[in-house]
Amino acid sequence: MATLTHDRATSSATGLLWAVASASSFGLSGSLARGLMDAGWSSAAAVVVRLLVGATVLVPLALYHLRGRWSVLRRHLGLVTAYGLVAVAGCQLAYFNAVAHMQVGVALLIEYTAPVPVVLWMWLRHGQRPGRLTVLGALIGVAGLVLVLDLLSGVQVSTVGVLWALGAMAGAATYFVLSSNGAGEGEDGLPGTVLVAAGLVIGSIVLLVAGLLGVVPLEVSTAPVEFAAGTVAWWLPLLALGVVTAAVAYVTGVAAIRSLGSRLASFVALSEVVAAIAFAWLLLDELPGWVQVVGGTLILLGISVVKLGEGRRRDPAPDPTVPGRPAPEPAEA
Repeated sequence: MATLTHDRATSSATGLLWAVASASSFGLSGSLARGLMDAGWSSAAAVVVRLLVGATVLVPLALYHLRGRWSVLRRHLGLVTAYGLVAVAGCQLAYFNAVAHMQVGVALLIEYTAPVPVVLWMWLRHGQRPGRLTVLGALIGVAGLVLVLDLLSGVQVSTVGVLWALGAMAGAATYFVLSSNGAGEGEDGLPGTVLVAAGLVIGSIVLLVAGLLGVVPLEVSTAPVEFAAGTVAWWLPLLALGVVTAAVAYVTGVAAIRSLGSRLASFVALSEVVAAIAFAWLLLDELPGWVQVVGGTLILLGISVVKLGEGRRRDPAPDPTVPGRPAPEPAEA
């Protein structure tokens, strides 16, 4: 029993490290993309290249992990397709359209409420009712988001923007739920690198087609990119976007979700906002105010409270016959 407890604690600690690494990697994307957009890139073009570079990095590794077990990929084709269409391409498209109609802070706040539908899904689908500490931690985290995103100074709300932001939130929630699926044992399991690589390929193709059809603008530039520390060639931030904020971010994110479960991992992902502010400070010389510092502290406190509330609770085993839908837990004898 002591060994089992130690193994669970080790797995939880490792999962938290993966989750923080993923959140930090995702948090870097905003500052890098901002530099590119100031240099003449459209946000959609930057994301398309980001996903394509990430896919290029991960496809060889995914093929190695797959080891010719193409039947595994075929069995999880629905999961991979849903991941690429909804969790990657759909989420990105919805977010870009949201910020086109409303302030970025409000769109981010709505998208980062993704843990709420994750909690509801686990409750309605599996009967995992959230405890008091989980609810308290969620409230603390949301309060921190409001302060970090500086939403108290007055904002303008667009109905169309809100609908798109809700779509981005749904995409983010789907990312947390789908990432926990396919993690079977032995030869039947879908490696996380395969899920992410295939998802990035599908997502990049969908976004590229959307750009060619005029749904999102695709504008590129070879002008140097300026950051607080100096000017760099245009391809350097693109490379970092693809390798760090796509390949590394998604792979570590899937590893974290499969270790911690969808619910806890979705709350730890709130630390991405704190990471984004830190990188904006370093790369863009955007100093956070004291209100944002307090908000970041509340986010971390909320994550800690949720972690205490979750304990050793894990997501139920996934159902390989239905993409993105875990199987019901067997009844106790």
